[in-house]
Amino acid sequence: ASYGPNPICKGCLSCSKDNGCIRCQHKLFFFLRREGMRQYGECLHSCPSGYYGLRTPDMNRCSRCRIENCDSCFSRDFCTKCKTGFYSHRGRCFRGCPPGFAALEELMECVEGCEVGQWSEWGTCSRNNRTCGFKWGLETRTRQIVKKPAKDTIPCPTIAESRRCKMAVRHCPGGKRRRPAKTKDKKKKKKNLMERAQKQHSIFLATDKTSQ
Repeated sequence: ASYGPNPICKGCLSCSKDNGCIRCQHKLFFFLRREGMRQYGECLHSCPSGYYGLRTPDMNRCSRCRIENCDSCFSRDFCTKCKTGFYSHRGRCFRGCPPGFAALEELMECVEGCEVGQWSEWGTCSRNNRTCGFKWGLETRTRQIVKKPAKDTIPCPTIAESRRCKMAVRHCPGGKRRRPAKTKDKKKKKKNLMERAQKQHSIFLATDKTSQ
């Protein structure tokens, strides 16, 4: 049936003035649109966001995606595109990727990331390759890359880290560590030497003048 130029009946095999399309032409999808308390049928070439096309011998229909935060889906339980701000992973949508997977921002997908092993124990506290002679040093621990990421653009987590530590033995056996003179002490000694030199020069000049 056709009701003149009414666009609601476009693509319909049968149409109602009040409810729109009841049956659609071949290859089109029947979509039941709801607006407040009113609902009416439409015949579409592709289903809108949040729906997928379900083909049946009786009539093709738009069925709602049952996956949370899904924008478009292949079937009711497999999402192909998530809503803005969500990452797609194995047909589901996540705010952040699960452990072992990394976010591919350009596609908003979760791909296999870089897997690392457990941290080793902290190493010996040392400084300048020495384990004595200083009060403070650094100790380091490492971990190995177990599996490289699927894409080279995905970085691996840090595999080495260091922290400040206190030396177990401050003074090395056989002698004390000589501390380098501080810059301030050097300047003070230089100033004293200059003053002494100037004083001696003044005495020499005074003596020489008297002798004349």
